[in-house]
Amino acid sequence: MINEIHITWHGHSCYTIEAGDYSIVLDPFADGVVPGYENIRLTANEVICSHEHRDHGFREGVTLVKGAENPFTVEFIEIPHDDAGGSLRGMNKIAVLSAGGMRLAHFGDIGCMPDADAIDKLCGLDLVLIPVGGYYTMEPEGILRLLDQIKPKVVIPMHYRTDSFGYEVLHLLEDFLSERDVVIEYDTNSFTLDPDTPPQTAVLKYLG
Repeated sequence: MINEIHITWHGHSCYTIEAGDYSIVLDPFADGVVPGYENIRLTANEVICSHEHRDHGFREGVTLVKGAENPFTVEFIEIPHDDAGGSLRGMNKIAVLSAGGMRLAHFGDIGCMPDADAIDKLCGLDLVLIPVGGYYTMEPEGILRLLDQIKPKVVIPMHYRTDSFGYEVLHLLEDFLSERDVVIEYDTNSFTLDPDTPPQTAVLKYLG
């Protein structure tokens, strides 16, 4: 029985999601593409990419293994990577993963506000992995409006800039955090979600 989901941040928008013995890597980035991050070399049962840009679609960085039973169900919600219907940067897939009665979503490079049908599907999530740096995605103020609508319990920001890493054109993480109420900064790159996890914005530490 699945009663917790483990999330590990590898930098930028790349995470490993684990439940039981099964692991999924989301949005691995190519070598040297994102300033400040070390190269991705991971092992998992599955890899999911929100789109095929090299800072999100480096499938070659993940070695796939078999044998574990998959406890996840996955639903994809397609949404433009830009505010021009995808004509500038193509389309992006939000991945909604469910296991053990818990639901989390990786938003990839969401570029515009979802429509009403998508908003309905995204309401009440237990956890979201969402870009907050803007420029290539929705700007932080748009992300904040979206979060106000869908009301996830836990928010983990991604795809932002600090003094140590990230694209120079992105907003600093602090620009987003200043608008959030309950912010917890962890001294680790991992987070465990269970049914009793309290509401928060969880900032994970990049460990390289």
